[in-house]
Amino acid sequence: MELKIFQVDAFANATFEGNPAAIIPLEHWIDENSMPQTIAF
Repeated sequence: MELKIFQVDAFANATFEGNPAAIIPLEHWIDENSMPQTIAF
């Protein structure tokens, strides 16, 4: 499975400040076996 991952800097006014958060837009909800621990690399 290939997913697009975007990183946003939450609570920041500039790039590379604040708290990084990963955003993965989904067309359909994924099953529990494919949840974050199996996606993490």
